Amino acid sequence: MSAERKTPDVSEGRAEERAEDITVRDPVSAPDATGRPRRTTRRFPLFTRDTARPEGGGRAAPGDAPAPARQWPILSVLLTVGAGLLLTALDQFRLGTLLVGVALVAGAVLRWLVRDVGMLAVRSRFTDIVTYGGLGLVIAMLALMVQPNPLLEIPFLKDTLHFTVDS
Repeated sequence: MSAERKTPDVSEGRAEERAEDITVRDPVSAPDATGRPRRTTRRFPLFTRDTARPEGGGRAAPGDAPAPARQWPILSVLLTVGAGLLLTALDQFRLGTLLVGVALVAGAVLRWLVRDVGMLAVRSRFTDIVTYGGLGLVIAMLALMVQPNPLLEIPFLKDTLHFTVDS
């Protein structure tokens, strides 16, 4: 059995007339499949039924390229994070976590500089840059402060630790 949807019989001429008569006032009132505006109010619905693709969420390479080439930005970030996790598992904790932080910062830089980043685009460009960059920076700084022999010492953190832990 076929699972096709039946559409009402409408001649092509009438469909073209209806498409020309529709005025889209804003993205909220865009017409549905039958040509009627979905909503005419600016009030958001109680339940979200569809989502918009984030800005820059298109392919990072032409459509005829193989799938990995189309998603090279996220693959480069994921492979770098994977290498960092592998180093961490091989008892190189500081170097591995530093590589994870650097990969996230590189993801933020890619999101900022490259127009279409494919699946690396999750939210708006600003939110992605702040999230990737902030998390990457925090992970990299924590990797540099790992004991013993930290490469980065922040003086006020010792005082903060002194006041929070009883000796």
